Amino acid sequence: MVMSLILIMLFFPFCTSVDTLTPDQSIKDGQSLISNKNNFALGFFSPGNSSYRYLGIWFVKVAKQTLVWVANRNDPIIDSSGVLSINQYGNLVLHDSSNRLLWSTNVSVQGTTSSVAQLQDSGNLVLVQGNNNKLIWQSFDHPTDTLLPGMRLGLNRITGLDRFLTSWKSQDDPGTGDYFAKMNPTGSPQGVFYKGSTLYWRSAPWPWPTSSSSATVSWGFNYDSVNNEDEVSYAYSIDDPSIISRLVVGNSGLLQKLMWNDGDLQWKEFWSVPKYQCDNYRHCGAYGKCGPESDNNVYKFECTCLPGYEPKSRKNWDHRDGSGGCVRKQLGLSMCGNGEGFVKVERLKAPDTFNAVWMDMSMSSSECEQACLRNCSCTAFISMNIDGKGTRCLAWYGELVDVSETSYDGGV
Repeated sequence: MVMSLILIMLFFPFCTSVDTLTPDQSIKDGQSLISNKNNFALGFFSPGNSSYRYLGIWFVKVAKQTLVWVANRNDPIIDSSGVLSINQYGNLVLHDSSNRLLWSTNVSVQGTTSSVAQLQDSGNLVLVQGNNNKLIWQSFDHPTDTLLPGMRLGLNRITGLDRFLTSWKSQDDPGTGDYFAKMNPTGSPQGVFYKGSTLYWRSAPWPWPTSSSSATVSWGFNYDSVNNEDEVSYAYSIDDPSIISRLVVGNSGLLQKLMWNDGDLQWKEFWSVPKYQCDNYRHCGAYGKCGPESDNNVYKFECTCLPGYEPKSRKNWDHRDGSGGCVRKQLGLSMCGNGEGFVKVERLKAPDTFNAVWMDMSMSSSECEQACLRNCSCTAFISMNIDGKGTRCLAWYGELVDVSETSYDGGV
């Protein structure tokens, strides 16, 4: 009985998960930090068929190892000699056997108080001051390819920090890939997805221009968007903490929201883009409108022109190429001060807002229209109620691009 008790006391410390790292400790290859509720682990791994070693964070409760963050994504370790520690300046540092610095938090730590690192149950690796827990650095501000619940994607207008997602190069290489997703803060903010320098897809612009808004949809997903003088950002959360999800930029060119299914031990797709022809940015060109193919007429061309416009090239249009877009009818007639007006079009994804401007709050739809008519460069406007705070007007100046049909009941 005594021996049994001694054995329990000896082995218990080795079974207890550790979520913090102090200056007198280090993490070597084969060791790890485990968050308090066993949600995430921080340690060394080799992706796919690669023999290189990386420091990363992954889900603990997912049978198929899935990485959510990688520290040294572009500077792998060639062997198992990697060591993570906190240096004399209070920064997290990653070295190999040659004492080569592979990665560091690289922040200025004020005072002489030592730093402490902790892996939180949200998947966030934080570095704090030991005496007051003041945040010094966090991995959520430096994402790789994955957005987790509680993470924010977007721009801090005060510090200039831009948090965006970038794909892996391949399943075997977590290095910076070709695809990235970020927030575009110009006009009315919208999410954008790029392949290199080419805009690949964009979300609908946000209809809440001044502060913070949230929305809840099926499956208990809550979406929170902020647009104010301090930041423009997006985040999501889930009502049910048992649901494991992630938003990831894949190296195949898809932006996907995935949920883990314990039944068949697979990630299930909840949402992805680009999925359809109309998802592709500017698919029908300027002043063109993209509509989904009809089940009753699969041969129908998906591109049409907005009211008052016609195909720029009828030949290309007849060959089902709408990329050239449309031009205004009656080109010889000036459209400034000649009795022009607006046509209401509904259930459309609003055009790209790169050339759009929010006008004064408390402006009615008719006032918005008159303001637009007074400017010959104004091509469209939308008037909407912002969370009961009043009606506001968004006006476009120049080409209308990337317009597509949607189930949203709004008008441009």
